[in-house]
Amino acid sequence: MAPSRTFTLRSLRGQLTLWFSGLTLLTLLCVGLYVGRLATQQMAASAGASVHAMALTAADLLGAGLRERELDIVLLSQAPHFTRGDLTHPDLLLSLQRRRAVRQEFAWMGVVDPQGKVVQAVDGLLQGQSVAQQPWFIAARSGVYAGDLHKALLLEKMLPKPPDGEPLRFIDFAAPIRNLRGDLVGVVGAHIHWRWVAQTVQLAFDQSTQDNGAEILIINKEGVVLYPQKLAQRFLLPAELRSSGPGRRYTQVRWDDDQDYLTSVVAVNSRTSQHLGWSIVVRQPLEQALQPAHAMRDRLLTLGLLAALVFGAVALHLGRLFSRPIEQLAEAARRIERGDSQADFPEKGQLTEVEQLGQSLRSMTRALLAHERELEEINQSLEAQVLQRTEALAAANRELEQLATRDALTGVHNRRRFDDKLNECLEVAQRTAQGFAVLLIDADHFKKVNDTYGHPAGDAVLQTLARVLSETTRAVDFVARYGGEEFVVLLPHTADAGHAMAAAEKIRTAIADATFPGPGRLTVSIGASLWQPADPDASGVIERADAALYQAKAAGRNRVVLG
Repeated sequence: MAPSRTFTLRSLRGQLTLWFSGLTLLTLLCVGLYVGRLATQQMAASAGASVHAMALTAADLLGAGLRERELDIVLLSQAPHFTRGDLTHPDLLLSLQRRRAVRQEFAWMGVVDPQGKVVQAVDGLLQGQSVAQQPWFIAARSGVYAGDLHKALLLEKMLPKPPDGEPLRFIDFAAPIRNLRGDLVGVVGAHIHWRWVAQTVQLAFDQSTQDNGAEILIINKEGVVLYPQKLAQRFLLPAELRSSGPGRRYTQVRWDDDQDYLTSVVAVNSRTSQHLGWSIVVRQPLEQALQPAHAMRDRLLTLGLLAALVFGAVALHLGRLFSRPIEQLAEAARRIERGDSQADFPEKGQLTEVEQLGQSLRSMTRALLAHERELEEINQSLEAQVLQRTEALAAANRELEQLATRDALTGVHNRRRFDDKLNECLEVAQRTAQGFAVLLIDADHFKKVNDTYGHPAGDAVLQTLARVLSETTRAVDFVARYGGEEFVVLLPHTADAGHAMAAAEKIRTAIADATFPGPGRLTVSIGASLWQPADPDASGVIERADAALYQAKAAGRNRVVLG
């Protein structure tokens, strides 16, 4: 009598099929959901980091650009032919025209007498008219002025309309013109096209991210959108973003259009005379940012279902193969139990496998023990390799840290590390009232060195200059390359102007006495400043040092000026 081949869930074949396919389906569904969730989180983090990087880049570009435009006006106001006081001299108009030719974003440039009458202007715009009531003129009579976005009704009538139909909007920069006695002899002012601001932030906007629905916005300090024009005055920055701390790189937030966005807000640090309070906002619809992750999750779930069906069929087939000899043995045992001496046993090949099952298990045990010893040896070898790799990784991390904080050419600290150190000194000073000093050092006539001896010689001069600075300063002082031929020295626990000036003079003398490859001798101009308890942040001490450096340059170079 042949053994029963009826398929039931209680049979070995049924149990194998049920458990194998069920566990496979459950495992793959859990893995699919977990991987989908993990991919969604990683996609959100990656997209958030991307929008933050673009916002940070755009804010840095715009801040640097605003600072450069203000410096253009300040430098013009301090030029000798401006400070002589003859506002009608042709050289003044020539300087304005040349600056306008270089900076096409300047919509209007002109010089105004102390009473507010435009004496000279590029293209004659507003020449002879009074601007005495304009905020930029009123403010610039007493200091450098940087103004917020506005319309200019007089200029709007004189300038051509933009091809895109957007209204003409401008930002203002102005600076007083004073003679050598310090008397006000006039004001130099400029209006900059708003489209330059828009083009500057767009330089940081990745085209692929735009294709994914991302937008870049400029907002003012009230949270109102200034750019793009289609959203201007229509959307306010969500309240949770206006109240969020500076440490948040990006967040998921719902805007006024009832859509969720990945949003990053970065303040524009222009370092201009007036803080405009602008921020760069990059936002991307959350649904579009996570669309690839959702698609991958759906594909994983579909593949999981298909895999479960395939594995179920395989389990059914394997169950049939595994259960057949056992069923034959069970049937033979039942027949022998009933006294049937003619019981049919499985075929010889199958019966041999069953008979040798115990021997195989014993052999397998011995093999497993031997394999376990081999695994222990392998684990010891792997642990040694992991230790070596860990030490190599630690060395690589130390090297990366060195590269991240040091200037590649001179070996001193870089600008990024200096900014961190400056903020550390500021926190200590605010907490303990122990002041500090900053020395801004600029090589005199360095462009002439490059032009005369070549850039390799210029690099060698910078390396020698960095070495002399490191040798001349104290161990607690902090030397960094600030940019180009400009270096900075941070003097912790230095609240006395005399000590700061003595340290600066020591540096100036040491550099003047040093021998440099190429030019042989080199001098530097140094601007020094002290931290003041009234400073809200570190920008004040840097700005005073920067202004003092300009005074040192203007006074003939190779000198120290305290700001």
